[in-house]
Amino acid sequence: MADRTPAWSAAPDRSDDGPQHHVLPDGGRVYVDRPLPFLVAHRSDDTAHSLARRVAAISPASILWSAGDGDAGVADCVRSVVARQLEDCPRLLVVGLHDLAGDDSLEEDSARLEPFRFTIGCSRDPAAQAAAGELAAALAGLCIDLREPRIERLDDADARALPAGLPDDAARLSRLTLGLPRIHLVPGGHGGIYPQVFHELETRVFDALLRAAAAFVAAGSGRPAPQHRSLGRSRYIEAAVVADRELARISRSFDFLLGVSPIDTVEQFERCRGQAAPDPRFRYRPLTVDPALAKRALHAIDLRAVEDPVLETLFQQKRQELDLQLTLLQCRNTPAFRHGSVMLYGAVEPALLADAHGILARVAEPPAGDPEMVGAHEVGDAAQRMIARYRHKVPVFKADVCLREDLAPGLMVSGNSVLVSTATRMRRARLDALLQHEVGVHVLTCINGGQQGLGIFGAGLAGYEGVQEGLGVFAEYLVGGLTPARLRLLAARVLVVDAMLAGAAFGDCQRLLVGEHGFAARTAFTIIARVFRSGGLAKDAIYLRGLRQVFAFVAAGRELDPFWLGKIAEAHVPMVEELQARGILRAPAATPEFLTRPEARARIARIRAGGAFLDHLQDPAPC
Repeated sequence: MADRTPAWSAAPDRSDDGPQHHVLPDGGRVYVDRPLPFLVAHRSDDTAHSLARRVAAISPASILWSAGDGDAGVADCVRSVVARQLEDCPRLLVVGLHDLAGDDSLEEDSARLEPFRFTIGCSRDPAAQAAAGELAAALAGLCIDLREPRIERLDDADARALPAGLPDDAARLSRLTLGLPRIHLVPGGHGGIYPQVFHELETRVFDALLRAAAAFVAAGSGRPAPQHRSLGRSRYIEAAVVADRELARISRSFDFLLGVSPIDTVEQFERCRGQAAPDPRFRYRPLTVDPALAKRALHAIDLRAVEDPVLETLFQQKRQELDLQLTLLQCRNTPAFRHGSVMLYGAVEPALLADAHGILARVAEPPAGDPEMVGAHEVGDAAQRMIARYRHKVPVFKADVCLREDLAPGLMVSGNSVLVSTATRMRRARLDALLQHEVGVHVLTCINGGQQGLGIFGAGLAGYEGVQEGLGVFAEYLVGGLTPARLRLLAARVLVVDAMLAGAAFGDCQRLLVGEHGFAARTAFTIIARVFRSGGLAKDAIYLRGLRQVFAFVAAGRELDPFWLGKIAEAHVPMVEELQARGILRAPAATPEFLTRPEARARIARIRAGGAFLDHLQDPAPC
C-alpha cells in the first residue's frame, strides 16, 4: 500500500491508481491521495513553526504555497486540482487554514499566556454550515495543558485564507476557513516551540477537520456521515517507508530477550541443587550491538517527515521502546536493570497479584504420575507439521524451526523462527496447546504483520507483548490445554516478579515456591531464573496479566480480529481500525486454526455469558 515514489515528485498528474504530486516554487506543493470531497489550502513562508502549514501538510488532499509569490503563480494549479476533484465528487469543500496573529507583547517569562482561540468562517450553503458546526464542536472539546479554547464564528469565510483561482460555482463549491492559535510558540520571538503542545494541536486539529469533512459529505448527500478517519490518507508516503525501514534495521541488530537470557540455566541448577539459598552465577551471550551507537541512529530518524499522525505516534512509541531495551542491555547485571524493566513491562498491580494468589490457593498441584513425554526433536517435528498446515492454506506462511543448545528448556519464538531448546522434555498432552500458543499466535501475527507494507506490524508495535502473550495463553485455554500445572506456573511467575521487585533474593523466592506452594525444585529454579535474569526482569508477569486482559476483551463482546493483523497492543486497536478504514492495512493472511474448533467457540460463548475469571480457568470444560 505504500506510495514508493519520492515523497514529493514533480509529476503533475496522478495515475489512475496513485496519488497526485506536484511541486510548486519555494517549497510549495500539491498532494492529493485520491478523489476526496475536500481540499486543504495554506499560504505561508513560515515552514518551521506554522501550525496551519503542518496541518495542511498532513492532510490527504492539500495545496501549500509561498506567501511571497502571491496567488498568481498557483491560480492555474488550484483550478486544475479543483476541477480534477470535482470530476469524482458532486461537491467540494475548500478549507483555508491560516495562523492567527500572536501577542507580540508577551515574553518568555510573562505571567500571561498566548490566547487559545480559533476562528471559523464558512460560505452560506447548508453543507458548509454543517461542516463548520461540526468543526466548532470538535475544537470546543479540546483541552491542552489544562486550557480550553475559545471558538469565534465569522459571518463568512475569510477570503484572505483561500487561494485565488477558485471557480465561482456556489452550486458545487463550498468554502471553510480556520484560524489557528499560536500557543505552541515560546513567547518573545526567539523561534522556540513547545513540541508536545505542537504535536497534540496538529493531531487534534487534523482530526477535527476530518470530522468536518464527514459532516460536509453527509449534509451534501443526505446519507449518514462516513467514518471520519476513513477520509485520511490511504497510502504511506516514502518517508514512512524509510522510517519503518530504519526502525526495523535497528530492531534486527539485536535480540533483546536472547541478550538478557542466560545460556547455562541447566548447568546452574545442577551446581545449586540442594542449596537452601542458591546463588547462581549465570553467563550471557556477548552483545551483538553497541547500545550507544544504536541509540544515536534511533534518534536520528526523522519521524516528522512521516506526515501521518497515527503512524508518527506508532513510530514514536516504538522508538521509545527500543531505546528502553537498549538501555537495559547497557545495564545488564546491574541494580539499575530491574528498575528499567519496570518501565518496560510495569510492576505487579494488586488485582493481578490477588488473582495469582487465588490460582495457587484454588488449583492443586496435579498428582505425580508417569505421563508420556516428548523431547526436543518430537516437539520440533510437530511444529514443522503445524507450519506446513498453515502454509498449505496460506503460501506466505513461511517459518522455520531451530533446535538450540543455548536456551533454557522450552520454546520461544523470534520473528518467524520457532526456537526449541535441546533440553526440552514435556508432556505430550501439552504439546498441541503449546504449539497453538507459539505458532498459532506468535508466528502467525509476525507473518500477517509482515504483509502490511510496514515492518513494524510484524516486529511488534510498542507494548504488544502483554496482550500477545495473553492471546497465546488464551489459545491454550481454548484448546483445553491450560492445565493445572500450567496455571500454577503462570501464577508463580507473578509472585516471583512481585517478590523480586520488592527486594527478595533468589533463595527467598526458592523457599516461597518450594516451601510455601509445593513446587518441585527444578520447576521453581527455572521460574526464578527467568525472573532474575540479567538483574531482574519484570516480563514474566505479563502472561497472566495478558490473559486477564484478553478475557475482559472477549467478555465485553468484542472480537479478536484486530489482533491477527499483526503484533499490536489493545491500546492500538482504535488506530489499527482507523488504518483499516483508510484502506492502508490488509485483512490478515492467516487466522488461527484453533478458532475453528467447536470447543474453542463453546468456551468463548461461556466467557461472554458471564462468570468470574478464576471460575472459568478452574473449569475449562466447553460445556
